[in-house]
Amino acid sequence: MAIQTMNPATNEVVKTFDPHTSEEVKQKIEAADKAFRNWRKTTFAERAKLMQKCADILENEAEKYGRIITLEMGKPLKDGIAEVKKCALACRYYAENAEDFLKDEEVETKAEKSLIAYEPLGVILAVMPWNFPFWQVFRFLAPALMAGNTGLLKHASNVPQCALAIEEIVRKAGFPEDVFYTLLIGSKEVDVVIQHPAVKAVTLTGSEAAGAHVAATAGKEIKKTVLELGGSDPFIVLADADLELAAENAMKSRMVNTGQSCIAAKRFIVVETIADAFLEKMKQKMAALKTGDPLKDDCDYGPMARPDLAEELEEQVKKSVEKGAEIVLNGGREGKDSAYFKPMILTNVKPGMPAYDEEMFGPVAAFIVATDEDDAIRIANDSRFGLAGSVWTKDRERGLKVARQVESGAVFVNALVASSPEMPFGGIKKSGYGRELSYVGIREFVNQKSIWVG
Repeated sequence: MAIQTMNPATNEVVKTFDPHTSEEVKQKIEAADKAFRNWRKTTFAERAKLMQKCADILENEAEKYGRIITLEMGKPLKDGIAEVKKCALACRYYAENAEDFLKDEEVETKAEKSLIAYEPLGVILAVMPWNFPFWQVFRFLAPALMAGNTGLLKHASNVPQCALAIEEIVRKAGFPEDVFYTLLIGSKEVDVVIQHPAVKAVTLTGSEAAGAHVAATAGKEIKKTVLELGGSDPFIVLADADLELAAENAMKSRMVNTGQSCIAAKRFIVVETIADAFLEKMKQKMAALKTGDPLKDDCDYGPMARPDLAEELEEQVKKSVEKGAEIVLNGGREGKDSAYFKPMILTNVKPGMPAYDEEMFGPVAAFIVATDEDDAIRIANDSRFGLAGSVWTKDRERGLKVARQVESGAVFVNALVASSPEMPFGGIKKSGYGRELSYVGIREFVNQKSIWVG
């Protein structure tokens, strides 16, 4: 079946690609495996020079690649450009730090000499999503290549141009041709790639179901996985919070990428003494946002990535309302076949509703009132997800205390949740396991080898 790229703002098919055949996929896997034998022998300085060139290309051609992102998945062009430039940060971070992160670590033992060596594994498969089609890839790609591994990318089927553009960037930077390949294949072909003996590990960012399937397949092959899955991040507002600051960031966090972010705030848990005042501020800010052509500067948010995703979100809202949720900011789909979805806020959200129990992957905020701080923490942890969250209070020590009690991979105090190269990124519970970014992330796909000299 052909792989299509469709502009979600217009529903126009922009381009069609023939998928790689099983023989082509096999050839690319074997070529990446062969390339690994030489690539692992290169110095960190040699790898860093190429990775810095990658960063140069990303920065110098950010508008070109940002436009591809916008045309394929609908985010405003300014956000696409910012995403491309952020990828350059990851490239430079690992170019500058990989050698230090992976240097031999001497350990005092009874041996003459003993150390932990960090050595590359080989071919790493990345299964990546469409919502941040460059950033998600580069936060795998930069550390993997700097560690001496080679890489294969199975990108989401609706962003093939992004996938091929990333391969183009790696080639233009001067990396050996076979150290990285994009595989234009469907989800059903992923198992075969994982099962190939040359593929040593898998990293996936995506849905809970996709993660469970990939982990099961890799598990049967005794291959390591890192999974970054869904989230229903709590945004906790305590009674002493700066309401203006919190409401502004609540709007930004819920609307980033038209709400299609795993670390977007989704459940707004507000202490009852300030709930009404906060809700009014947040409502005004979300209602003031403008949509339109994502290629134009005056567009605050674009369409969702596909019409079927907007339809799924609409159904979650409908079921939540049927169970008693109330709409206080009315928005929703613009039409049956449209991917555009205006912001919504639901109140009276309770357990048993999709808005409470599920990930709402789009611009719908679930507003939940807590009786006090302890109740807010209880509600925050009453979720099968545990990716990230935030706490808003004027008392930083109090915020830190609450942050330690929230069950998630990251908690931000008085700041918007975001990923950055310096800090580990990943979740617990059904949000996955393992970490990307930081020195922790680059060590996920290396052999942490103990060497003992008697």
